[in-house]
Amino acid sequence: MGGFADLGRRRALVLALGGAVALSACRQGSSGTDGDKVRTDVAPLERRFTALGPLSDAHWLGVVMGSGERVSAPGPTDVRVVGLARLREGGVATLVGAPQRDFQPAEPDQPPGALAQFMPQSARWVRSESFDREMTSDADYGAFYFDPGTDSVYFDTINPSPASSAGP
Repeated sequence: MGGFADLGRRRALVLALGGAVALSACRQGSSGTDGDKVRTDVAPLERRFTALGPLSDAHWLGVVMGSGERVSAPGPTDVRVVGLARLREGGVATLVGAPQRDFQPAEPDQPPGALAQFMPQSARWVRSESFDREMTSDADYGAFYFDPGTDSVYFDTINPSPASSAGP
């Protein structure tokens, strides 16, 4: 009977080692630097932030939250979309000029390191909490800072959804 017990222990050991290898592979895959890769495409941003109009000179990151050092459980994943872009000329003045939005001077938090070099040096950022709510009604969080001098927007959002008419 000892032979069956030894065989069972060996299988358990092989399964445990296989599981450890699989978890290690998942960890390595999730802790890569894809979240640090600065993207410059504007189409995904324009689908999610339609009120901003056409964008250019985008530099942004899409970071899967919870990836990195720990293995996360399967299920819904939060994605942080953070970056900056330029609106068409005069676009920021049009947005911040709407009296119902009550834009006020505000400084964004320190941007992720990969984006710091793209921040306008002498920006005079303004922000409106009512505009943030308007832009992120279905998202977990969103903050939009505008610089009228450069027609730039700095955004920091979690789970921004495409506008219903924009498709996936």
